[in-house]
Amino acid sequence: MNEHDPLNGRGPRAGTGIREINAPGPPPGPGYSHAVSADVPGRLVVLSGQIALDGDGNLVGPGDLEAQTRQVFANLGAALTAAGARWEHVVRLGYFLLDARGVGVVRAVREEMLPDGLAPAASLVEVRRLVRDDLLVEIEAMAVVPPG
Repeated sequence: MNEHDPLNGRGPRAGTGIREINAPGPPPGPGYSHAVSADVPGRLVVLSGQIALDGDGNLVGPGDLEAQTRQVFANLGAALTAAGARWEHVVRLGYFLLDARGVGVVRAVREEMLPDGLAPAASLVEVRRLVRDDLLVEIEAMAVVPPG
């Protein structure tokens, strides 16, 4: 591998044509990649930010970041499935937290709920408020689904 190899020596995720890329300058991130490319024709799926409400509209885990994050990932998974996508197709996650110091909790839940080694591009933003006062986290996603 040469130091200017934009693919950083990694092949595409199995059956997807999606590659995770880490630049040689910035340090690698825990559970995310500096860039992700989709080297196939495909269908872009953009998921709205998901929050910790269950199917009946009830808040899951009041005051509990871990419980809310689990529900958010469950909601993201349901939205992916409804769109004909899988976690392996996710190229980007955007995290919005009331307190960025909770990132360790969010990372731990992500590691449990996503397939091993999945490292989409990601951003984390601390926000003053979400759409409801009782929410602690919101997560959005983008996926590219190969044809077929």
